[in-house]
Amino acid sequence: MPGPGRNELCPCDSGRKVKRCCGVQRGPSEEQLARAHVALLARDAVADLHGLSDRALDHLWEQLLNVPLTDLSLLVSLPKLIGPDLKRLQEAISRDDPDWGWDALTTVAEQIDTPQQRAKLADALVRLRDQHRLNRRQAAAALLDLDSRSTRLIAASLLDAVAISVGVENTPGGLHLAA
Repeated sequence: MPGPGRNELCPCDSGRKVKRCCGVQRGPSEEQLARAHVALLARDAVADLHGLSDRALDHLWEQLLNVPLTDLSLLVSLPKLIGPDLKRLQEAISRDDPDWGWDALTTVAEQIDTPQQRAKLADALVRLRDQHRLNRRQAAAALLDLDSRSTRLIAASLLDAVAISVGVENTPGGLHLAA
């Protein structure tokens, strides 16, 4: 059964209409806005890939794994609290043991892969592209990846963020962080 209409009295007995009471949210959610933002950026970027051969597109697809190390803004934000999965992923990267951390990578990627995270990365891609620090075609391929169900760029960004956090990899600027 549907809830009260927006012009009916609020069920909290305040005497006010639903539309003016109890914080009823109208309009799109933050997730919907983030998805729409990424979709718009990806749609605009498609023109940069027009006319490329399948081989060239495959090459761009393979290069997505290197894109996060272009700039710190292309690294996902790691959770503030280090749970068991993130800890296991950190240990796997420290030990250079990809098999041991595969399940942890999948779990942590699911936790951090939100529409807002994708929108943050998309904005960083556009900024770096406009500053000529990232090739237009690389940025377009990355934007299309973010707009799809693919987790290729997200996973690469996560791996690089964790590797930097444990001191295995240098920052894009060449700094080595102490683990």
